[in-house]
Amino acid sequence: MNIEPHNLRFYGIRDIDKIPQLQKMSPSDRRAMKVVASVLPFRTNSYVVEELIDWSKVPDDPMFRLTFPQMGMLEREHFDLMGRALDANIDAHKRKELANQIRLAMNPHPAGQKSANVPMLDDEPVAGVQRKYRETCLVFPSQGQTCHAYCTFCFRWPQFVGMDDMKFATDEARRFADFIRREKSLTDVLITGGDPLVMRTKNVASYIERFLEPGFEHIQTIRIGTKSVSYWPHRFVTDRDADDLLRLFEKVINAGKHLAIMGHYNHWVELDTPVAREAVRRIRSTGANIRTQSPLIRGINDHSDVWVKMWDMQVNQGCIPYYMFVERDTGARHYFEVPLVRAYEIFQDAIQRVSGLGRTARGPSMSAFPGKVVVDGITEVGGEKVFVLSFMQARDPDWTKRPFFAKFDPTATWLDKLKPAFGEDAFFFEKDLDAMSRRRPPELLKVASGPNGAVLH
Repeated sequence: MNIEPHNLRFYGIRDIDKIPQLQKMSPSDRRAMKVVASVLPFRTNSYVVEELIDWSKVPDDPMFRLTFPQMGMLEREHFDLMGRALDANIDAHKRKELANQIRLAMNPHPAGQKSANVPMLDDEPVAGVQRKYRETCLVFPSQGQTCHAYCTFCFRWPQFVGMDDMKFATDEARRFADFIRREKSLTDVLITGGDPLVMRTKNVASYIERFLEPGFEHIQTIRIGTKSVSYWPHRFVTDRDADDLLRLFEKVINAGKHLAIMGHYNHWVELDTPVAREAVRRIRSTGANIRTQSPLIRGINDHSDVWVKMWDMQVNQGCIPYYMFVERDTGARHYFEVPLVRAYEIFQDAIQRVSGLGRTARGPSMSAFPGKVVVDGITEVGGEKVFVLSFMQARDPDWTKRPFFAKFDPTATWLDKLKPAFGEDAFFFEKDLDAMSRRRPPELLKVASGPNGAVLH
């Protein structure tokens, strides 16, 4: 397939009044965008603007909502505070201080990312690494701390707003490799960000190729978490080092490792352009798999028809549906979240309408402090209506797939909103989780408590 190169251009807050397609919107609407973009990160690009957004449907177009800031993403109090600051044209330093105050009220690092997921090497934290589960660790390349465009719902938004103490990034010594070499129980390494594929191929290779060296035989799978398959598929097709990237993928496969591209697709539109399809084809031609995942996001994909079409298209193109997540408890979660009961209904309706090959998708799953908690069902036991829950992954592997029950709550949107069923005082894992938390070094453990005193955040 002959795909023409695209002249990539990036747009940020300073471009809101310059993007031609936004000129149809009122000045007050564009002002609202600037207010929100002064607190939460905004970055998009010409491919998204020109190829993915249907401007005749704005502001309801899902890809517009996915990439452009909307007024409701800030609480009204915060919106008014920042709006007055912009109108008064206060100096940049004071405006940044105000923005940081608002950001700190938005739970910038949920699920213990900074406090409980940072591993230790020789009694020192390993910069740029998270390890929540026994088999898997995450590596955050220092050069990959941005994306081709930012999702409005993104739970890693603190990486992009200039708050240095909120960032994850590897250090110059790259101690992450020494840690992974020592930890023989690790089997999977996830290279993530930001988006590691904003880096040139030589930089991507500097992270990945070391796992092909002697001493890393225990690493069986290398994963790359990326939104580039959606927001910049030219990365795999027409970029000047696209062929080099595909050769790197082939090198991983030829070394006997499994390579999984964790493709972040939030709507079927992202799979439907010629270059997006060609990117998938070229990635798969290397022997790599593409596994797809997305949170359920209100106003973007909160209807089962979207998921059915998206999963069908993914299977048709050879991708593997992997996860439907619940919108995390951070950032603009109040704007994008849906109740757990609605998430389950959407998942249950969608999964029964796809073939068996599409039923590899798991969900709806909450990446909470104790682990990935899946809503397996809603039923009645002994006259009490309950959520049926289980761990897909857990801080203690022994918790995995042990069913537990929560009182049915039609308004609950996250694990910390749920209470144990059947008169129980706590969920089965809470005592062990509390003991586990107390064993962490105090300077690394600053987490909130759930309704029963357990660390559920």
